[in-house]
Amino acid sequence: MNYRKINNLFGWATGIISLFVYLSTMEPTVSFWDCGEFLSCAYKLEVGHSPGAPFFMLLQRLFAIFSGNGATTGGASTSAAIAINSLSAVTSALTCLFLFWTITHLAKKLLVNGKDEPTTNQVALIIGAGLVGAFANTFSDTFWFSAVEAEVYATSSFFTAITFWAVLKWENVADNKHADRWLVFIAYLIGLSVCVHLLNLLTIPAVAMVYYFRRYEATTKGTFLAFIIGCAILGFVQFGVIQYIPRIASKFDILFTNGFGMPFDTGALIFLIILVALLVFGLIFAKKKQNVTLHTGLLCLIFIIIGYSSYITAIVRSRADVPIDMTNPDNPISFLDYVNREQFGQQPIFFGPYFTSRYEELDTSGKLYSQSKVNGKDRYDIVGAKRVPIYRGSESHFFPRVWDQEGNHVNFYKSFLNLKDGEEPSSSDNLKYFFGYQMNWMWWRFFMWNFAGRQNDLEGQLDPQRGNWISGIGPIDQMRGLGDTEAMGAGYTKNDAHNKLYFLPFILGILGLVYQFNRKKNDGMIVLTLFFFTGIAIGIFLNMNPLQPRERDYAFAGCTYTFTIWIGLGVLMVNEWMQKVLKGDMGTYATTGVCMLAVPVLMAKVEWKDHDRSKKTLAHDVALNTLSACAPNAVLFTFGDNQTYPLWYIQEIEGFRKDVRIINTSLLGIDWYVDQLNYKTNDADAVPMMWKKENYNGDRGNIVPYHKNAQIPDNQFINLIDVCKFMNSNEPDAKVTMGGGEYNYMPTKNFFVPTMSKDELVKNGLAYPEDTVNIINEMKFVYPKDAAYKSDLAILNIIAAVAREGWKRPLYFDAGLRQGDYGGTGDFLRLEGTVYRLLPYKFVDSIKNTQQILGTVNTRKSYDLFMHYKWGGADRTDVYFDEPNRHEFVTYRMDASSIANALTAEGKKDKAVQVLDNVMKGITEESYYYDYTAYFIAAAYYRAGDIAKGQALTKKIIRNSEDD
Repeated sequence: MNYRKINNLFGWATGIISLFVYLSTMEPTVSFWDCGEFLSCAYKLEVGHSPGAPFFMLLQRLFAIFSGNGATTGGASTSAAIAINSLSAVTSALTCLFLFWTITHLAKKLLVNGKDEPTTNQVALIIGAGLVGAFANTFSDTFWFSAVEAEVYATSSFFTAITFWAVLKWENVADNKHADRWLVFIAYLIGLSVCVHLLNLLTIPAVAMVYYFRRYEATTKGTFLAFIIGCAILGFVQFGVIQYIPRIASKFDILFTNGFGMPFDTGALIFLIILVALLVFGLIFAKKKQNVTLHTGLLCLIFIIIGYSSYITAIVRSRADVPIDMTNPDNPISFLDYVNREQFGQQPIFFGPYFTSRYEELDTSGKLYSQSKVNGKDRYDIVGAKRVPIYRGSESHFFPRVWDQEGNHVNFYKSFLNLKDGEEPSSSDNLKYFFGYQMNWMWWRFFMWNFAGRQNDLEGQLDPQRGNWISGIGPIDQMRGLGDTEAMGAGYTKNDAHNKLYFLPFILGILGLVYQFNRKKNDGMIVLTLFFFTGIAIGIFLNMNPLQPRERDYAFAGCTYTFTIWIGLGVLMVNEWMQKVLKGDMGTYATTGVCMLAVPVLMAKVEWKDHDRSKKTLAHDVALNTLSACAPNAVLFTFGDNQTYPLWYIQEIEGFRKDVRIINTSLLGIDWYVDQLNYKTNDADAVPMMWKKENYNGDRGNIVPYHKNAQIPDNQFINLIDVCKFMNSNEPDAKVTMGGGEYNYMPTKNFFVPTMSKDELVKNGLAYPEDTVNIINEMKFVYPKDAAYKSDLAILNIIAAVAREGWKRPLYFDAGLRQGDYGGTGDFLRLEGTVYRLLPYKFVDSIKNTQQILGTVNTRKSYDLFMHYKWGGADRTDVYFDEPNRHEFVTYRMDASSIANALTAEGKKDKAVQVLDNVMKGITEESYYYDYTAYFIAAAYYRAGDIAKGQALTKKIIRNSEDD
């Protein structure tokens, strides 16, 4: 066979092997973080969080179609997750396939002159380079993680790989007729990839460099200009196309609706018609003038827009009012907020504040709009303003890195920079944080995880014990201040993410970089450009503040992909050395074998277990357990991704407990989310609320400060229903002027909520008859803060409305929120399994007649739940759980100990031991080692009288503590 056939054959073989790896280690159901949301939105084509990934969801939906009905939990498919997750496996395998062909293309240019056919020996060496580099990517830590779950990063990496491969294909045929169709194809890929993730835009400067080196005689000045032009094209696509097309469309829509009395969407459609007409006119003009560059450029722009048009699906599905409708982008105004990620705010890049800066004024030129009808005509009403701080003069700084003014982040900046209270950071402090934290900790550390080794999976903050990169070479790691990493406790050394690669992948990559720059400097510059933009440039653009909620190495997957190109090319340099010992084909085969064993085989061996999720179902089972604990037609408050998205998945896809209304408190501060609570979702009724849309629309109700009303005595408790009515009122006496603005205010912090008699509590299923002797059937509480924000007000309004309706709607709070976060109602929370139910009474000690603060447990229900909970594979000894997974085990251990202690207090010691035994069996030592959380289990064993089990567990806790 000729080289082309061999190259194609081994490329496909690489992809198939990678696919087998990913399908073998793929999670069979929902994962934590965004995966539950992506699965749910894909299955029913719903609207995920901004800026959305509509084309990704269309691809996921295509895969979901092939899942069939499968087994069912609540009447829907449970095999859909397998089908949708496999999209990531397929696109990741295709990434490795195109990476193989990218490496062989570059290796061939290094070994073969012009269009000559390589010799047999050269073919073997080129193929060997491709295999080593592609499989290094297959088994790299960051890439493998995304390849086995329903996240965007696998598909995004695929677009990066195929885009870079496509421009190299163009490079091969650039002198042929119609060769520029490859450039148009690349533009279409970029447009589509925008609807997956913006990361693929970072290939544009590298594409521009390939174009320049192929079409022009390279000079230093020309190379620099090509780089600048590539950056300009990147900026044009990101801002001019992605942001300004919807921005101008929204301006047109406001003008035509409010100014000309036309229906909604008229202005946006007219703008799109004008845009299409201008592009068509430009094509005709370019063809008439025979301007090939202009004609090709306009075609590329058109195909970027065609790919970008996938976003129309988000608008269409939002108008269908699907259950998950993040940002509600059903009109040009909200769609602009959607693609601009208004929900998440913006970080400064080139100019902005330090954390000590004070803004001079607020820019309120940006308006908040709401759709309405006035005299039967459509209209956009202004319901508030976007308040953007303006920093001028000495308060604004170049390249601000220490910019976030949130309290915990400010404390971190001060600690990291050794600043005293009131001390201003200097420019050198700013750069110290940039290089020391953003570049070293938030990029280089992630990079070295992949190519040197990883200490463990614990999220650290510059401490020597958690989350560092290591080499596995003791003296080197100790020299870096990490101590003897092998002497730490079981949670650190027996951690399956304790991976030692001994610098071997990193060294081979450096050899490849040097080899390429020595022989093909232009190609080296191209790969270096891609490496820079997918690594350092990402770090500069994201400008990450400290204390991130999770390790964000996935953002740099393009960087690790690029480095594996050099790993592949490093085989060529090793071969030069090997040829001094073994000549000819034997030396070539030996080189490939040695490099394969030293890099991808080592990576696969070391990292297989911590990337194998094939037996893990924890996120699914946590969602199942949580919803199982809720009473029918309940309202369940959750917080953040991991508490919410698995619940969405099990409702939307598996159809389990669709009667429970889930409220993500992380979104309660946004008007569109509060508005959606007014509507029925699946089998769950609308959420009762005191306030109306005019109370929370736009920036209304963003904050209600406490202002003591002199007419209310300090010791008097006021009906929460009346207080909510007052805070929602537009009457002048319900407002107070503070800080230059007029606000509704909270006249008291002392609330009571209407309850019912003990007999009524029993009759309505809110209490057991035997408990009534120990309860006070009143609900008085003190609001703990000096102001209520929109999310706080939403919860208060819901509690008041539920009380007004006679407590017919059960209210639950996920255990991850814990008590005390709900306006001071912690005394009235009762544990049921792993959720807390808000009840209109509190417990007292019947002997001492003193209030029991928090921790009351429904032992009857909790015992039954804990004895039937599923553990997601934690009952095995061969399943790996990373740190976010283990956080769930903390909840189960803590709640099990609380339930056992309550059972012991009731004299049911045998049941207490059964609960403890079940959680010990359900969460094995291999799944989560015995740290401080196991102390509570041991203490509960002692209280229940099982001294032997308590002592055995105590000894293991002591051993691990001493090692730490």
